Amino acid sequence: MTLLTRTEQDQVAAAINAVERETDAELVTVLARQADNYAYIPLVWAGIVALLIPGLVNYFTEWFDVHALLLVLWGVFLVLGAVFRIPKINTKLIPRHVRYWRASNLARRHFLEQNLHHTKDSTGVLIFVSEAERYVEILVDQGISSRVDNKVWEGIVENFTHQVREGNTCRGFLDCIEACGEHLKAQVPATHERNQLPNHLVVLP
Repeated sequence: MTLLTRTEQDQVAAAINAVERETDAELVTVLARQADNYAYIPLVWAGIVALLIPGLVNYFTEWFDVHALLLVLWGVFLVLGAVFRIPKINTKLIPRHVRYWRASNLARRHFLEQNLHHTKDSTGVLIFVSEAERYVEILVDQGISSRVDNKVWEGIVENFTHQVREGNTCRGFLDCIEACGEHLKAQVPATHERNQLPNHLVVLP
Protein backbone atom coordinates (compact mmCIF):
# COMPACT_ATOMS: atom_id res chain seq x y z
CA MET A 1 0.00 0.00 0.00
CA THR A 2 1.48 3.36 -1.01
CA LEU A 3 0.21 6.83 -0.31
CA LEU A 4 0.01 9.39 -3.08
CA THR A 5 3.12 10.62 -4.88
CA ARG A 6 4.09 14.28 -4.81
CA THR A 7 2.69 14.73 -8.32
CA GLU A 8 -0.62 13.19 -7.28
CA GLN A 9 -0.75 15.37 -4.18
CA ASP A 10 -0.22 18.42 -6.38
CA GLN A 11 -3.13 17.30 -8.56
CA VAL A 12 -5.37 17.12 -5.48
CA ALA A 13 -4.28 20.61 -4.39
CA ALA A 14 -4.97 21.97 -7.87
CA ALA A 15 -8.45 20.42 -7.87
CA ILE A 16 -9.22 22.09 -4.52
CA ASN A 17 -7.98 25.45 -5.81
CA ALA A 18 -10.25 25.16 -8.84
CA VAL A 19 -13.31 24.42 -6.71
CA GLU A 20 -12.64 27.09 -4.10
CA ARG A 21 -12.48 29.79 -6.76
CA GLU A 22 -16.21 29.25 -7.30
CA THR A 23 -17.47 28.61 -3.77
CA ASP A 24 -17.16 30.04 -0.28
CA ALA A 25 -16.63 26.51 1.07
CA GLU A 26 -13.21 25.67 2.50
CA LEU A 27 -12.09 22.18 1.48
CA VAL A 28 -9.43 20.21 3.34
CA THR A 29 -8.32 16.70 2.33
CA VAL A 30 -6.69 14.24 4.73
CA LEU A 31 -5.19 10.88 3.80
CA ALA A 32 -4.11 8.38 6.46
CA ARG A 33 -2.23 5.16 5.87
CA GLN A 34 -4.01 3.54 8.84
CA ALA A 35 -6.30 4.88 11.54
CA ASP A 36 -4.70 2.84 14.34
CA ASN A 37 -1.94 0.28 14.80
CA TYR A 38 -4.41 -1.99 16.63
CA ALA A 39 -1.60 -3.27 18.85
CA TYR A 40 -4.08 -4.82 21.27
CA ILE A 41 -5.84 -6.95 18.64
CA PRO A 42 -3.12 -9.63 18.31
CA LEU A 43 -2.92 -9.93 22.08
CA VAL A 44 -6.68 -10.34 22.45
CA TRP A 45 -6.88 -13.09 19.83
CA ALA A 46 -3.72 -14.79 21.08
CA GLY A 47 -5.15 -14.79 24.61
CA ILE A 48 -8.47 -16.26 23.47
CA VAL A 49 -6.85 -19.05 21.46
CA ALA A 50 -4.22 -19.77 24.13
CA LEU A 51 -6.87 -20.18 26.80
CA LEU A 52 -9.37 -22.08 24.67
CA ILE A 53 -7.49 -24.62 22.53
CA PRO A 54 -4.92 -26.08 24.96
CA GLY A 55 -7.57 -26.18 27.68
CA LEU A 56 -10.02 -28.08 25.49
CA VAL A 57 -7.33 -30.48 24.28
CA ASN A 58 -6.27 -31.24 27.84
CA TYR A 59 -9.88 -31.59 28.99
CA PHE A 60 -10.53 -34.41 26.54
CA THR A 61 -7.07 -36.04 26.53
CA GLU A 62 -5.51 -35.19 29.92
CA TRP A 63 -2.11 -35.01 28.24
CA PHE A 64 -0.71 -32.31 30.51
CA ASP A 65 -0.32 -31.84 34.20
CA VAL A 66 -0.88 -28.37 35.65
CA HIS A 67 2.74 -27.30 35.18
CA ALA A 68 2.93 -28.51 31.57
CA LEU A 69 -0.45 -26.98 30.71
CA LEU A 70 0.70 -23.60 32.00
CA LEU A 71 3.84 -23.77 29.85
CA VAL A 72 1.76 -24.70 26.80
CA LEU A 73 -0.61 -21.78 27.41
CA TRP A 74 2.30 -19.34 27.69
CA GLY A 75 3.97 -20.77 24.60
CA VAL A 76 0.85 -20.61 22.46
CA PHE A 77 0.16 -17.05 23.61
CA LEU A 78 3.69 -15.84 22.77
CA VAL A 79 3.82 -17.54 19.37
CA LEU A 80 0.37 -16.42 18.27
CA GLY A 81 0.95 -12.93 19.65
CA ALA A 82 3.89 -12.63 17.25
CA VAL A 83 2.16 -14.31 14.29
CA PHE A 84 -0.97 -12.20 14.64
CA ARG A 85 1.13 -9.03 14.38
CA ILE A 86 1.94 -9.82 10.75
CA PRO A 87 0.09 -7.01 8.87
CA LYS A 88 -1.84 -9.24 6.46
CA ILE A 89 -3.02 -11.45 9.31
CA ASN A 90 -3.61 -8.59 11.73
CA THR A 91 -5.91 -6.81 9.27
CA LYS A 92 -8.14 -9.86 8.94
CA LEU A 93 -8.49 -10.15 12.71
CA ILE A 94 -9.84 -6.62 13.21
CA PRO A 95 -13.67 -6.48 13.22
CA ARG A 96 -15.04 -4.10 10.60
CA HIS A 97 -16.96 -2.03 13.14
CA VAL A 98 -13.73 -1.49 15.12
CA ARG A 99 -11.83 -0.39 12.01
CA TYR A 100 -14.58 2.02 10.98
CA TRP A 101 -14.96 3.34 14.53
CA ARG A 102 -11.23 4.16 14.76
CA ALA A 103 -11.21 5.76 11.31
CA SER A 104 -14.32 7.79 12.10
CA ASN A 105 -12.75 9.06 15.33
CA LEU A 106 -9.60 10.08 13.46
CA ALA A 107 -11.67 11.95 10.87
CA ARG A 108 -13.46 13.95 13.56
CA ARG A 109 -10.21 14.69 15.33
CA HIS A 110 -8.73 16.14 12.17
CA PHE A 111 -11.83 18.17 11.46
CA LEU A 112 -10.94 20.02 14.65
CA GLU A 113 -7.16 19.96 14.21
CA GLN A 114 -7.41 21.45 10.72
CA ASN A 115 -9.58 24.27 12.17
CA LEU A 116 -12.49 23.48 9.89
CA HIS A 117 -14.86 24.48 12.68
CA HIS A 118 -13.40 28.00 12.76
CA THR A 119 -14.03 29.09 9.18
CA LYS A 120 -16.01 32.24 8.43
CA ASP A 121 -19.70 31.38 8.00
CA SER A 122 -18.95 27.77 9.09
CA THR A 123 -18.25 26.52 5.57
CA GLY A 124 -15.56 23.91 6.32
CA VAL A 125 -15.56 20.61 4.40
CA LEU A 126 -13.29 17.69 5.27
CA ILE A 127 -12.67 14.85 2.82
CA PHE A 128 -11.05 12.08 4.86
CA VAL A 129 -9.60 8.77 3.70
CA SER A 130 -7.94 5.97 5.66
CA GLU A 131 -6.47 3.52 3.17
CA ALA A 132 -5.95 0.46 5.39
CA GLU A 133 -9.56 0.55 6.56
CA ARG A 134 -10.88 1.42 3.08
CA TYR A 135 -12.74 4.19 4.86
CA VAL A 136 -13.97 7.45 3.35
CA GLU A 137 -15.94 10.19 5.07
CA ILE A 138 -17.02 13.73 4.24
CA LEU A 139 -17.60 15.99 7.24
CA VAL A 140 -19.13 19.45 6.84
CA ASP A 141 -19.76 22.36 9.16
CA GLN A 142 -23.15 23.95 9.82
CA GLY A 143 -22.88 26.49 7.03
CA ILE A 144 -22.75 23.63 4.53
CA SER A 145 -25.09 21.12 6.19
CA SER A 146 -27.83 23.75 6.36
CA ARG A 147 -27.75 24.10 2.58
CA VAL A 148 -26.72 20.68 1.25
CA ASP A 149 -28.54 17.48 2.28
CA ASN A 150 -26.30 14.83 3.83
CA LYS A 151 -27.62 12.27 1.34
CA VAL A 152 -25.69 14.12 -1.33
CA TRP A 153 -22.41 13.17 0.32
CA GLU A 154 -23.42 9.53 0.78
CA GLY A 155 -23.35 8.80 -2.94
CA ILE A 156 -20.02 10.57 -3.38
CA VAL A 157 -18.53 8.64 -0.45
CA GLU A 158 -19.77 5.34 -1.86
CA ASN A 159 -18.08 5.98 -5.20
CA PHE A 160 -14.87 7.14 -3.54
CA THR A 161 -14.78 4.10 -1.24
CA HIS A 162 -15.03 1.81 -4.26
CA GLN A 163 -12.07 3.57 -5.88
CA VAL A 164 -9.98 3.26 -2.71
CA ARG A 165 -10.71 -0.47 -2.63
CA GLU A 166 -9.56 -0.70 -6.24
CA GLY A 167 -6.34 1.14 -5.38
CA ASN A 168 -7.32 4.32 -7.26
CA THR A 169 -7.07 6.72 -4.32
CA CYS A 170 -5.79 9.66 -6.35
CA ARG A 171 -8.53 9.32 -8.97
CA GLY A 172 -10.99 8.97 -6.13
CA PHE A 173 -9.88 12.24 -4.56
CA LEU A 174 -10.11 14.09 -7.87
CA ASP A 175 -13.58 12.72 -8.69
CA CYS A 176 -14.77 13.38 -5.13
CA ILE A 177 -13.52 16.97 -5.12
CA GLU A 178 -15.14 17.59 -8.49
CA ALA A 179 -18.45 16.08 -7.37
CA CYS A 180 -18.43 18.03 -4.12
CA GLY A 181 -17.55 21.16 -6.04
CA GLU A 182 -20.62 20.90 -8.26
CA HIS A 183 -22.94 20.92 -5.24
CA LEU A 184 -20.95 23.54 -3.33
CA LYS A 185 -20.82 25.94 -6.28
CA ALA A 186 -24.58 25.65 -6.64
CA GLN A 187 -25.50 25.93 -2.95
CA VAL A 188 -22.59 27.94 -1.52
CA PRO A 189 -21.37 30.10 -4.42
CA ALA A 190 -18.37 32.37 -4.07
CA THR A 191 -19.22 35.82 -2.76
CA HIS A 192 -15.65 37.08 -2.39
CA GLU A 193 -12.12 35.79 -2.74
CA ARG A 194 -10.70 34.09 0.34
CA ASN A 195 -8.61 31.10 1.30
CA GLN A 196 -8.60 30.52 5.05
CA LEU A 197 -7.14 27.01 5.10
CA PRO A 198 -4.30 25.30 3.21
CA ASN A 199 -5.29 23.43 0.06
CA HIS A 200 -2.56 20.81 0.04
CA LEU A 201 -3.36 17.20 0.87
CA VAL A 202 -2.62 16.43 4.52
CA VAL A 203 -0.89 13.03 4.58
CA LEU A 204 -0.74 11.21 7.91
CA PRO A 205 1.99 8.59 8.51
